[in-house]
Amino acid sequence: MENVVLKVAIFMASFFVASAFPSPFSPTAPILGSILRSLGFRELSVAAYSLTDSPWGGGPYTIFAPTDASLSVCGSCSVSRILQEHTLPGIFSVNYLRTLAFGTKLETMVPGRCITITSDLLNGTKVFLGGAEIDRPNLFNNGFVVVHGLSGFVSHLSPFSCILGPAQAVPAFSVMRLMLRDASMRLRISGYSVLALALRVKYAELAGLQNVTVFGVDDAAIFAGGQAYVRDVRFHIVPNRLLMASDLEEMPAATVLPTLERNQTLVVTTAGGGGVLEPMRINHVRITSPNVVHNLKIVVHGLSKPFPHLNDPPVAQASSCEIEGSMDGYESCALAPTLEIKSTAEIDDHHGL
Repeated sequence: MENVVLKVAIFMASFFVASAFPSPFSPTAPILGSILRSLGFRELSVAAYSLTDSPWGGGPYTIFAPTDASLSVCGSCSVSRILQEHTLPGIFSVNYLRTLAFGTKLETMVPGRCITITSDLLNGTKVFLGGAEIDRPNLFNNGFVVVHGLSGFVSHLSPFSCILGPAQAVPAFSVMRLMLRDASMRLRISGYSVLALALRVKYAELAGLQNVTVFGVDDAAIFAGGQAYVRDVRFHIVPNRLLMASDLEEMPAATVLPTLERNQTLVVTTAGGGGVLEPMRINHVRITSPNVVHNLKIVVHGLSKPFPHLNDPPVAQASSCEIEGSMDGYESCALAPTLEIKSTAEIDDHHGL
């Protein structure tokens, strides 16, 4: 289906009407903050001033609000920027969003930054904003401000977010290249500059894949002693799989994931579903920032430290468990028979950066 870029021109008329005739409700930062706070979006409520200070400060607005819990996984994200990039000038009901062509782009409160609207291809009832589902539509609507609740959030938008072409004319490898550039740019502004550079170095190898799941260590952790990640980055990349946090949580213990490093695999050592006291772990390392960056082809999950190799000598395995702490009730790192998820394509053997 043909993609369409909407610069919200169809809603400009309502904006100018609101400007020409005094509205009974003109949103100010305190009013917007009060609305968001009453709906449970305390993090966004503090950043409400970023909307009223923008060129579209007079409203009307449609806000796609991520929960405080989802925002907490991205400590390096700017909440005011997140709010601006999750807000559209104009009124957008969910029923209207369902009528838009798949992949329609809408310009946000940040000029030159667009969010992508998609819907469930089976029945069209679910609507997604950059991959995050609008799971609580119409939480608030007074005719001038609309608030929809999101199941997650869209990480910082790139300068290329408004650029597109006919989907049917774009080869798969070209889409992957665009997604790699997009992910690299968003990683740099999210505190993962070293990983962004690594993806750039691995560009030729990654561009030929269908999808990529990357487990990353942020710059602060690398400079604090995680330099091993730099020389072992291929061991942290799962080829041809787009594994969102929800997919990882559903994997049973002992599931094996292939990596770009030939004959080196990752293992789900603790299955998800155990809550904060028993979080999911891969190679005994827990994911601290799930879905820190994701787009159509790539998802990046943040780690506190690099993955250890489970086929190292037993002493090294024990050390890796001790560092993370025993959260699963077992006294050793011994693994049960594994369930292997194989890659769908052969990967060339390249080592290091």
